[in-house]
Amino acid sequence: MSAIDSLPPLRDVINTHDLRARKSLGQNFLLDLNLTAKIARQAGDLTGCDVLEIGPGPGGLTRGLLSEGARRVLAIEKDARCMPALAEIAEAYPGRLQVIEGDALEIDPLQYLTPPIRVAANLPYNVGTELLVRWLTPKDWPPYWQSLTLMFQREVAQRIVAEPGSKAYGRLALLAQWRADAQIVLNLPPEAFTPPPKVSSAVVHLTALAQPRFPADAAVLNRVVAAAFNQRRKMLRAALKGVAPDIEDRLATAGIKPTERAEQVSLEGFCALARAVAAP
Repeated sequence: MSAIDSLPPLRDVINTHDLRARKSLGQNFLLDLNLTAKIARQAGDLTGCDVLEIGPGPGGLTRGLLSEGARRVLAIEKDARCMPALAEIAEAYPGRLQVIEGDALEIDPLQYLTPPIRVAANLPYNVGTELLVRWLTPKDWPPYWQSLTLMFQREVAQRIVAEPGSKAYGRLALLAQWRADAQIVLNLPPEAFTPPPKVSSAVVHLTALAQPRFPADAAVLNRVVAAAFNQRRKMLRAALKGVAPDIEDRLATAGIKPTERAEQVSLEGFCALARAVAAP
């Protein structure tokens, strides 16, 4: 493991500060600094950007983001044990790292960030999906972020990029692909982490679209998609009967057969159905 900066190797940092990963916090640390720098590069050119990082832990990805030229990094960390290690990184990169101790689900990062903004994080497993959904469903679109470069369990990553007809295809795929371009850019085996998780991981890169891919009211689309996939084994005419009393007519208007199931319908089809449901 070659050095990417003048700071000690991450194993030494963990030993010095006694930072054993805690399962209760969904922690699995990446200790290879070459790998964390590679993940940082997946976020694109960071030289003119502020970067939001959630769950930096001992700071492997943080150091990658800074060494790759991020203008500023805002790191939100729930584990107080990590603060001294992160403070050492802030000292090595003067004026470029701000660390906030707290829960990322409860902190509004916008007051600390200056556009353009990108998000990059090895997300804690226990809050990753919830944070992604929040980033994809702001009140106004386009969002404050240009892109999201996020580590997930591989199974979750596959759900984000899934296509119609696959078992992984569902609400998460539709939510992500309606408003962003999403692709898996890196796969990581369990042994890349300390401690090794029981599952493989993957990095997903999402780039925000200027406007949704197809027109639809966000609330109506979410209601239709939720109803369809909550009973995904049922035909749509049965799964969606609670959405509208004349749902078969509205399915026909959208060009969807009432006998189809949710996983057979494309994003464009769901958006057409949302428009049909919203119509008087």
